[in-house]
Amino acid sequence: MDFDAIFKSQLETLKSEGNYRVFAELERQCGAFPRVARHRADKQDEVTVWCSNDYLGMGHHPDVVEAMVEAVRATGSGAGGTRNISGTNRHHRVLEEELADLHGKEGALLFTSGYVSNWAALSTLGSRIPNAVILSDAGNHASMIEGIRHSRADKVIWKHNDWRDLDRKLKACGDRPKIVAFESVYSMDGDICPMREIVEVAEAHGAMTYLDEVHAVGMYGPRGGGISEERGLAHRIDLIEGTLGKAFGVVGGYVTGSAALCDFIRSFSSGFIFTTALPPAVAAAATTSIQHLKQSDLERCSQRNRVAKVRARLIGAGIPFMDNESHIIPVLIRDPVKCRMISDMLMEDWGIYVQPINYPTVPKGTERLRITPGPLHSDADIDRLVCALSDLWQRCALAHAAA
Repeated sequence: MDFDAIFKSQLETLKSEGNYRVFAELERQCGAFPRVARHRADKQDEVTVWCSNDYLGMGHHPDVVEAMVEAVRATGSGAGGTRNISGTNRHHRVLEEELADLHGKEGALLFTSGYVSNWAALSTLGSRIPNAVILSDAGNHASMIEGIRHSRADKVIWKHNDWRDLDRKLKACGDRPKIVAFESVYSMDGDICPMREIVEVAEAHGAMTYLDEVHAVGMYGPRGGGISEERGLAHRIDLIEGTLGKAFGVVGGYVTGSAALCDFIRSFSSGFIFTTALPPAVAAAATTSIQHLKQSDLERCSQRNRVAKVRARLIGAGIPFMDNESHIIPVLIRDPVKCRMISDMLMEDWGIYVQPINYPTVPKGTERLRITPGPLHSDADIDRLVCALSDLWQRCALAHAAA
């Protein structure tokens, strides 16, 4: 059996469909964000990043960097193993206390990524709660889908952000234990869920609520607790999951909830038990970032200002984008080849990096450029982005007309 031939055949199909992923070799330079160094075989140049998930630039905040450096010098570069084998470092405990406080919960539990925290928590809940059924929003992230699948619990899909459909489907589940899994900010369309309605429907049916706040923590609420804090609903949600790798600027994932819930996942989740713990230096940096954003609204206000300015300029230039309430600006291209082409031209001709978002991340026919303005983007950066998009939009429109 020629396995390489199988691999190459499927890769060629991916390339012919325009969905083959090409990674740009970019190196973040501390203190220069959103500028990064682009490495190529023949030269190195500088590009401006417009699609980073380091939404507030906290990955380069001097206090966060110093906390990590200091912890590396004190504890070394790694955790030494799982927390079961190597123990819980003080930095892990302090970070979990900060996270529990952030969401107003009794406890929190750290994981190595937001993907792992979703996968591990949902698979554990679905497999260990007898006769459970998980009701999943149709737009949920792949990590949630994988966790539900791995749990082997019965799954019911409800229409995206449609709390009335959720109500009907919860009613049809009868008296079984029910878990409602949904997100606050959906990262590809940038839409925000009708959280109050979802929570009230779940409460009416005695269902557990599982909320993914990955794209909202640090960004919303007076202390960065997410949409659930902003709307005064955190105390009514059973489990809030988040990441340290986006607005907090580091890496890792977590869940928060009651002390019993966190202990339950800690004790039964293979994704926690058998995975090497986060390095203490990462935990120290994340703690510093969270503490800073709990008391500083400067970064959030600056970021909102940048988002509003980009949107206004795009409207003025006649470039359509998906309207939403969040910080994410999806510019629809609707063609995978053209989406890749525009991304490449932005990089080569304008020194602007916006990664194309193609299938399977988004459905076919909805390919897009996903723009995430940050507080460190200048007015000149915005001018250049809009000028570049206007130029390419016109050129692509003329090419389409000629064809």
